[in-house]
Amino acid sequence: MPVYNEADNVEPLVFELDRVLRNPALNVDYEIVYVDDGSTDETPERLAALAADLPHLRVVRHGYNCGQSAAIRSGVRAARHPVIATLDGDGQNDPADIPRLFSVYAAGARSHVHLVVGCRVNRRDTWLRRISSRIANAIRSTLAGDSTPDTGCGLKVFSRDVFLALPFFDHMHRFLPALVIREKGRVVSLPVNHRPRTRGKSKYGVRNRMWVGIVDLLGVLWLQRRAARPVIVYGDRL
Repeated sequence: MPVYNEADNVEPLVFELDRVLRNPALNVDYEIVYVDDGSTDETPERLAALAADLPHLRVVRHGYNCGQSAAIRSGVRAARHPVIATLDGDGQNDPADIPRLFSVYAAGARSHVHLVVGCRVNRRDTWLRRISSRIANAIRSTLAGDSTPDTGCGLKVFSRDVFLALPFFDHMHRFLPALVIREKGRVVSLPVNHRPRTRGKSKYGVRNRMWVGIVDLLGVLWLQRRAARPVIVYGDRL
């Protein structure tokens, strides 16, 4: 979970996550990895205090703010398990959806399902964010051909190894479906809950996402055109 200046959201979300993941019905060994992306508020102190009491919680801290994609990558690299679940640190993603995404991922592992993505229904955002997100998703899905209605949803379940093999660039987390498909993996989208933000302030707006999104999309289209995945007829798998 990447966070930046989310001091008031840390404690309630950590305990909610821990409650969901230690449910005997889920029956998984788990850890909670928070990546503090150079927060300047009390987020580091709150996380340190929680980590002292919760054995499942691990904290990675960036020396300065690097952005969401870099924070996710740091968390994935630090993770000790082969399957990763991500969600945003603002409390709008519902941790209760994680077991369902995980079960779909596990069931499809043999058919090369490498990524399960949440699709936010009844989004609890401003009308401007909802409309701009809908337009951006439609353009991206059409041009990149990833058939994913909501790549901006923070709730995702995927293979650690597959993620670390993908080309890394800033904002790449929004193009994970296209990048996974480029590697001949399958992507599944599932409807998930979305909650209103009750603490803290959003770090994203239309202005700081629109232009970088256009540049990043052009880069992804370039990567897709340059993809080359050989079919191994015999010998060791690459």
